[in-house]
Amino acid sequence: MQLRELVAHTDQLLAVDTFTDYCPNGLQVQGRSEVHTLIGGVTACQALLDAAVEQQADAVLVHHGYFWKGEDPCIVGMKHRRLATLLRHDLSLIAYHLPLDAHPELGNNAQLGRVLNLSVTGTAGGNGLVMLGEPAEPTSGAAFAAHLATRLNREPLHVAGTDAPIRRLAWCTGAAQSSIEVALAAGADAFLTGEASEQTVHFARENGLHFFAAGHHATERYGVQALGAHLAQRFDLCFQFVDIDNPA
Repeated sequence: MQLRELVAHTDQLLAVDTFTDYCPNGLQVQGRSEVHTLIGGVTACQALLDAAVEQQADAVLVHHGYFWKGEDPCIVGMKHRRLATLLRHDLSLIAYHLPLDAHPELGNNAQLGRVLNLSVTGTAGGNGLVMLGEPAEPTSGAAFAAHLATRLNREPLHVAGTDAPIRRLAWCTGAAQSSIEVALAAGADAFLTGEASEQTVHFARENGLHFFAAGHHATERYGVQALGAHLAQRFDLCFQFVDIDNPA
């Protein structure tokens, strides 16, 4: 498979041109022109790159890549080591941030809903980045927290802003705690994301919402897996997802 064709297909699939993002989406570091083996992961950390080298991969597919807005542009230290690994081994780095969160089938939000057995009823917020849905039946906040722990293998933070059962849920993976306001405006009983800020707790309490923070990494493991599986099937690639655990 030609690298340029693989990237062009994925850019179009995820509609990258419709997003204003904090980083470039698509091909971030160019490697060899042919792709046969693709390694996927949440973040392009050194451990993931080392795994890709060990597996003799041609490209690395991630949600969190490089070149974030506002970061120091100097190629030193950790950034130098990472880029040197890619360039030395002729590895491509392909990264999709907000477009991978929002895709209605392969995205992080859609895939998290699948993992949690939630029925999707719609979206809210810019680019549909907040997903709306329902559990199979009304459930207590404590029961949903236990469900999260079982499905994601991680104990979530649960702020019980109400004792009412959860009938309508909003969620957005990663560091989307500020979208709790979108969840409230959409009529949700609960909001689920990856991280929490100090003010998020007060907002949940004072507005009568359940709030769950289940981990940035833990909520964003599934989009890359779904996208990689799609690409592998469509283009007859060898794809392997490598889960570099992160408690945050």
